[in-house]
Amino acid sequence: MDSLVSTQWLANELGASDLRIVDASAFLPEHGRDPVLEYEACHIPGAVFMNLAELTDPARPGLNMLPSAERFASKMQSLGLGDGSRIVLYDDSPVKTATRAWFMLTMFGATNVALLDGGIAKWKAEGRKCAQGRETLRHRHFTVWSDDRTVRSKEDVLANLSSGRELVIDARGPGRFTGEVAEVKPGLASGHIPGARNVYYASLFRPDGTWKSLGDIRDVFEAAGVDLTRRIITSCGSGVTANVLIFALHLIGKDDVALYDGSWSEWGADPETPKETGAAR
Repeated sequence: MDSLVSTQWLANELGASDLRIVDASAFLPEHGRDPVLEYEACHIPGAVFMNLAELTDPARPGLNMLPSAERFASKMQSLGLGDGSRIVLYDDSPVKTATRAWFMLTMFGATNVALLDGGIAKWKAEGRKCAQGRETLRHRHFTVWSDDRTVRSKEDVLANLSSGRELVIDARGPGRFTGEVAEVKPGLASGHIPGARNVYYASLFRPDGTWKSLGDIRDVFEAAGVDLTRRIITSCGSGVTANVLIFALHLIGKDDVALYDGSWSEWGADPETPKETGAAR
């Protein structure tokens, strides 16, 4: 199974015994939308709902931090996602939250995971069937392991300021990156991590919500001054849209990429961390 599958491919595969479809929609407070209600009103037949709000570290409630491997495995098993499954993820979120689910699944050991290109919006636009209510699947064992090489802490990013070993790419909009648009969260500074490049996550999609071609994705990164031969750390506001960059880089064959999970919600809240404003230098 490719990492990105089409609606037609999925329609052809519906009903396969090893196929698991997952709605991983989540929204920011300003979106004013309830992902559970939307899932229950219309989801791709057979899809279960993955609640990303439950897949965090409860010890750090102020940040959208990754859960422990054990917590993640328990949630996946209860959804019926486990060993031997082909998992297809989709969302209907402006911040493309299925990429966050993809990152966690692959980090914690799932080996056959894909995103649905265009999400459920494309599925519905094509007049394909939706189901209502909730779906439940039989509990299935999930053999979990964690690859910490794909995650960076604040301390790692601070050390990287001196070593320059990895290039930081920020997925936030240009105004937030430069500091021209103030952060709305109280106590959060404006600007970006020194030396970072800015690739706005939304620039990687076509107007219909499907991913750009591989050549165009590469062009977006190169136009932002990203040296694709370097190791990369991705960041954003709260560790969600940074995963869009990771998936996009994966599509073009670059996997030596790590997530700064705390992202700007951690870096910008710390008065001791250095910040830059203005365009990338």
